Amino acid sequence: MMDRLAYLWPEIALFIAACVVMVVGISPSVATRKFAAVVAGLGVVAAGILAWTTTPSGNAVTASSGQVLLPGLALYAKVGIAIVALLLLLLKPGTVDRAEEAAIALGVQKFDALRTNRAEFFSFFLFSVMGLMLVAGADDLIWLFLALELTSLPTYIMVAISGGAGREPAARAQEASVKYFFLGALGAAVFLYGFAMLYGATGSTNLNAIHLSLTTGGVSGLALAGLLMSVLGICFKIAAVPMHFYTPDVYQGASPSVAGFLAFVPKTAGFLSLLLLASAVGWTWAPGENGLTVSGGGTSLPEPLRILFWVIAALTMTIGNVLALQQKSVRRILAYSSIAHSGYMLVGLIAGPGDGSFTKNGVAAVLFYLFCYGVMNVGTFAVLSGLERKTRDGQMSEIDSIEDIRGLCATHPRLGWPMAICSLSLLGFPPLLGFWAKLPLFTSAISAGEIILVIVLGLNSAIAAFYYLRLFGAVFLEKPEAGAGEVTASPFVSRRVAAMVSAALVVALVVVVGQLTDASRKAAAPKAEPAASATIPASMNH
Repeated sequence: MMDRLAYLWPEIALFIAACVVMVVGISPSVATRKFAAVVAGLGVVAAGILAWTTTPSGNAVTASSGQVLLPGLALYAKVGIAIVALLLLLLKPGTVDRAEEAAIALGVQKFDALRTNRAEFFSFFLFSVMGLMLVAGADDLIWLFLALELTSLPTYIMVAISGGAGREPAARAQEASVKYFFLGALGAAVFLYGFAMLYGATGSTNLNAIHLSLTTGGVSGLALAGLLMSVLGICFKIAAVPMHFYTPDVYQGASPSVAGFLAFVPKTAGFLSLLLLASAVGWTWAPGENGLTVSGGGTSLPEPLRILFWVIAALTMTIGNVLALQQKSVRRILAYSSIAHSGYMLVGLIAGPGDGSFTKNGVAAVLFYLFCYGVMNVGTFAVLSGLERKTRDGQMSEIDSIEDIRGLCATHPRLGWPMAICSLSLLGFPPLLGFWAKLPLFTSAISAGEIILVIVLGLNSAIAAFYYLRLFGAVFLEKPEAGAGEVTASPFVSRRVAAMVSAALVVALVVVVGQLTDASRKAAAPKAEPAASATIPASMNH
């Protein structure tokens, strides 16, 4: 038990912070209520430091304390999650209770704890991040299921209460939340059924024991069916075909600060889960002629599972990019972009770990891409949340259309330039961070012999250039439309700070890209002692 506790100190820090936030956020004092965001930030920082200093990694991980399939995964993922979560937290002040706080300040209404949502909103933020960290440290299907649901359930409520003060934005957010909730319940039911099949096929819910069963006894029909069902259900988390339909409506209905959160946290939880499930089946690297691999496209994943990943990857990146071309809403463009990026990362998952070197390691490429995508994505949504215009009823509303961001580099350079830089980075424009994130996806897939999928990936990258350059051109080359309502900066400075920090990281992290890729390679490295030979404690064979 004490061995397992070593993985949980970051989550304990987040839980304590969430409890404090729930108390602080309902204080009658406005100064104390505002301190809720500071407490949340301190909790995330503490979680990141504890993850760095206490999380076991590599050969320090044993089968009794965690999963030994990717023993460096928890350390890398939790530290990266804390960094991106801190950036996302800068977007959150002012997302809820803005109208109520203004009315209280004017003396129009008295403070009522039942009418305010600040405590719930920031605590839900922390609970969702805690669930994501629990996913990173999961070694059991039951643990994984509960962690995935802890990641997702708070986001349904965050979407519902993030609609702003106006009647129309609030109704749109509530409608988006209902769609998100019911489709999320469907996705959870599907992958839970898949987990149940895996348990029935292997006799255990422990990932180490499942790996031992599948590698020694083979993948039975029931186990294969469980894997396929699990993948389809988790597709909801990563917004991949065929579970992608909710994404544009939810991103447009929610506040941009919450939409940015959805683009990283559930997606990261889904990909970490897929990596754990795929590693339980196992990859091998079988060199063939000209250095390419033979059989199964360079992976030992069961052929039906490889084909499913292949089809989902191709359809997801294609549908995401093609439909993004038709959008006029920036949030919907970024929603379809999020779908497409899931397709890109699935290419790395199909390629597998290769021979261990970073350029041939699809697993390391996925982990590196997740971190880079989180940093880049925060910048774009920070810009959207940092701008607003006055509506007909006198309320301030966050912007959404491309017309709203025209000429931002001239009118609001502290927001325009981050949008320009992050858009180019999401495109993969060299030498920005996005280029170095996308490159190993190509090289690992080529090394794995997935040439057709590489061609599909290249064509989709070219399609994506149209709408990313459209965003870049709108803020950098175009001028605001005459007669259009004035777009003003949000009074919440932290949102502009998040945009500028994100853009700065997109440029600055290129200097240390070697260290980052080396960290992701270590996170994707298998344990020196093969998992198949690891002793699984009897207590873990459920």
